[in-house]
Amino acid sequence: MTISIVGIGLLGGSFALALRDKYPRMRFIGVDASAVNGQLALAKGIVDELLPLPEAVAQSTLVVLATPVNVILDLLPTVLDQLPAGATVVDLGSTKGLICDLVDAHPNRAQFVAAHPMAGTENSGPGAAFRELLPGKNLIICDRDKSDPDSLALVESLFRDIGMKLFFMTPQEHDLHLAYVSHLSHISAFALGLTVLEKEKDEQTIFDMASTGFSSTVRLAKSSPQMWAPIFDQNRANVSDALGAYIDFLQQFKQIVDSQDVTTSLEFMKRANVIRRVLDGIEKR
Repeated sequence: MTISIVGIGLLGGSFALALRDKYPRMRFIGVDASAVNGQLALAKGIVDELLPLPEAVAQSTLVVLATPVNVILDLLPTVLDQLPAGATVVDLGSTKGLICDLVDAHPNRAQFVAAHPMAGTENSGPGAAFRELLPGKNLIICDRDKSDPDSLALVESLFRDIGMKLFFMTPQEHDLHLAYVSHLSHISAFALGLTVLEKEKDEQTIFDMASTGFSSTVRLAKSSPQMWAPIFDQNRANVSDALGAYIDFLQQFKQIVDSQDVTTSLEFMKRANVIRRVLDGIEKR
């Protein structure tokens, strides 16, 4: 089997490394706009060779689109146009609505599987890829009924083989839920990082005073803007609703602090503490 990784970054690179452990004879072709990323992916053993997109697609059993979501919108119709009979293309984008709508009427739509691995770090590029990223995590597949059974079976089996747990939903459900559990947390981290940088002009003070709590909370602010700006744009309606709800709670908390209402402050935080049960349940799955 030959797999082409288009966009050899954290997700695409980690997928390839995990599959290499399972299937050492599998062949991987890399496609990347960055020559530096391509050479690093070769050196790290993520891919066996680098090719232009048309040559890679022509030789592939599976094409994996692991670029930012705005690039996926540009590439997916072209890849479907060029995809050999019996081959499959899967995307790993963090939004699904626009991507699925784009190719709904494409004559080769059945050869496409819309997927989103629920895994990541604040780091990007092939140097950030590691084989342990995806095993044990969740994979969401959208519009599975629109994919050819053979294409769907291939994608499902490969992700199951590396230890991922599969879930299925519509693109609309995916984008709504991800606005709250993923996209909002990244916006919060970016905003917190900007707040601290704006108000704490002395970087040495940040180094001296910041605790592990601050580091863990703001960690996502180190994420790639090139990846996240298109995500926020493509999911703008859901992200706006999530931000509105979040801002309402922030305003409530500000009013509690301003009024020195310790009792309400305690109740507010106790309500939020219920999230511990959710997080504990995730860790036990």
